[in-house]
Amino acid sequence: MSEPDQQKTISEPGQEKTLAEQAPSSYECRACGYVYDPAKGDNQNKIESGTLFTDLPDSWRCPVCGVPPSQFIDIGAQGAPSGFAENLNYGLGVNTLTPNQKNLLIFGGLGLAFLFFLSLYGLH
Repeated sequence: MSEPDQQKTISEPGQEKTLAEQAPSSYECRACGYVYDPAKGDNQNKIESGTLFTDLPDSWRCPVCGVPPSQFIDIGAQGAPSGFAENLNYGLGVNTLTPNQKNLLIFGGLGLAFLFFLSLYGLH
């Protein structure tokens, strides 16, 4: 694909996916809550890291409760930044954080501010 064609494809609205949408999905067992993460694989069943859930063998079962893959639900990508790749360098570095890291930053900051507020009562 030539460069002008590539720019045209990227600039069309709705074509580009976020990093979280591009990352492989994790799947959660509905019976016991075990999460299959493709980045980790499954050591107990000798499944190598990087193996997608859809590529698991038919004989694979949940390592915790033993249910088949049909009992798993897609919970999306785990640990991937939620924005677009071209926006990761903007802001104060928070664009590269995962959603869990952003939650920790926000609620940790609120908790710290509350503790500082309470400490003002000791300035008597």
